[in-house]
Amino acid sequence: MANGLDDVVAAETVLSDVDGLGGRLTIRGHSLLELAGRWRYPQVARLLLDGFFDDLPGDAELAEAIGRARVEVFRRLQPIFPTLAALDVYSGMRAGIALLQDGGTLADALRLIAAPAVLTPALLRAKRGDKAVAPDKGADHAADMLRMLSGKADSPDLARALDTYLVTVCDHGLNASTFATRVVASTQAGLTSAILAGLGALKGPLHGGAPGPVVEMLDAIEASGDAAGWLRDEIVHGERIMGFGHRIYRVRDPRADVLKAVVRQLGGKGGTGRRLAFAEEVEQAALEVLRVAKPQRSIQTNVEFYTALLLEAAGFPAEAFSNVFAAGRIAGWIAHAREQQTTGRLIRPQSRYVGPVPDLVA
Repeated sequence: MANGLDDVVAAETVLSDVDGLGGRLTIRGHSLLELAGRWRYPQVARLLLDGFFDDLPGDAELAEAIGRARVEVFRRLQPIFPTLAALDVYSGMRAGIALLQDGGTLADALRLIAAPAVLTPALLRAKRGDKAVAPDKGADHAADMLRMLSGKADSPDLARALDTYLVTVCDHGLNASTFATRVVASTQAGLTSAILAGLGALKGPLHGGAPGPVVEMLDAIEASGDAAGWLRDEIVHGERIMGFGHRIYRVRDPRADVLKAVVRQLGGKGGTGRRLAFAEEVEQAALEVLRVAKPQRSIQTNVEFYTALLLEAAGFPAEAFSNVFAAGRIAGWIAHAREQQTTGRLIRPQSRYVGPVPDLVA
């Protein structure tokens, strides 16, 4: 039996392939490097959803439909924004999504894609006492998310950076949240139920919680003034160095390279530039410390390290990082749910009982 289902093939998919040895990510026949920074998020969402909805429109029409869905979600949920904001921002987003119709139509899917982009800014603003900003149905999806957060139109470069992030994390094989989504979808439950399963799995710190601690790590190292010493001390005490290592990749995470390039484009000057320069120093120190401390393993920078820098630059607090990840991954979850429902069957693995056996009565 594979512990943690390592190397067990649980589904056949056309959606994505993670090559851990080669350090490559393929999304529906396209390399990540081909998509990130070149395709907008609604285009990639359409790529993922193609074949799973008979009424799926073209790229431009789908982008417009997602814009209308943002407006619809805002109008439906605006009255309860203060109630949702009483929860932590991730739980508030999840609770809001739970109120959406649990169907299987394209309209249901588009509301789900729109929901994290609408709820996350609204709840963050509510927590600081600001009024929610209504969506602009004609705006680019990522740009509108930033506008709803800050209350003003952000720079095109920042909007493009966020869009590239959403594309970069849109799908990634059969990870924990995607598998949870497929399990629930296999029962023929609605898309909202399946997405809630993915959101539940993403909340766990072993899956979606790493970017926030990266920020905490960088702050702690900066305060210490000794990156290598701080990192060595963490390893001696059995602590994990956040932003490094991956369950699948045995070489550098290709998503980390994409996001590092994006952050570099943002960080030519000012606070972002200083933060990036410091983070690159920490990255090099960490790679060297890990190489010496764990010579038998190849531990490389993963996507979480530069996710933290990008989302921090975009104005999102660390407690909302998983929300923004969900805003990108949700298109992949929906596609996996529909793929499971149309090509798979009820997921029902076996277990091996290892508990005590009752005495047999003669």
